[in-house]
Amino acid sequence: MNKPTIKEMQEGTVLLVDKPYRWTSFDVIRRLNKLMDAKIGHAGTLDPLATGLLICCTGPLTKKISDYQMLPKEYTGIIHLGAITPTYDLESEPQDFKDFEQLTNEELQKATEAFVGEIMQMPPAHSAIKKDGKRAYELARAGKEVQLDARKIIIGEFELTKIELPEVHFRVTCSTGTYIRSLAHDYGQALGCGAYLQELRRTKIGNFKADDAIDPEEWIKYLKEQKSK
Repeated sequence: MNKPTIKEMQEGTVLLVDKPYRWTSFDVIRRLNKLMDAKIGHAGTLDPLATGLLICCTGPLTKKISDYQMLPKEYTGIIHLGAITPTYDLESEPQDFKDFEQLTNEELQKATEAFVGEIMQMPPAHSAIKKDGKRAYELARAGKEVQLDARKIIIGEFELTKIELPEVHFRVTCSTGTYIRSLAHDYGQALGCGAYLQELRRTKIGNFKADDAIDPEEWIKYLKEQKSK
């Protein structure tokens, strides 16, 4: 993609960032904001362990962030069968190990069908949703029981792209507000063996693609070059 000038960023533009593993979405915003001298925000948080497309809006265009947030999303990743984790991903240690070898490819494929369409999904206790004025993950980390309400979401497609037990590779298209961690956990519950999200990448938001996004370090290098001119 063509990179906008700092002046164009100040006037308002969209930046496509390929968020690296272990970076938070706020890390991206903080690092870029220091160099562009313009307001910047992102249109949809990615968990630290996830990679992929982060849409960032700058200048006056930050007022349009909610429009980008409402666009449908596509993800690819790996679900690990045979255990669960408290966070539904590898931010916490696997536990409650169960056998999964008896599951056939047909059963694995069949189990996805229950999650396609309009469904009610329970967000993870370890999420940024506010409960009693605090983030749910703060309460969960403190050992307190977190009761969250199920949310209506839409899963357009839930496709298994490769099966190498205990790993199940997938592609999902979904509405905003969908927790892929919860989908992985609920899929494991449906199979009776438990599961957690091992790997996740956001590949699309609306018509925007991760293939067109740029690593934040490259954005930082570009912004430094712009400021030195």
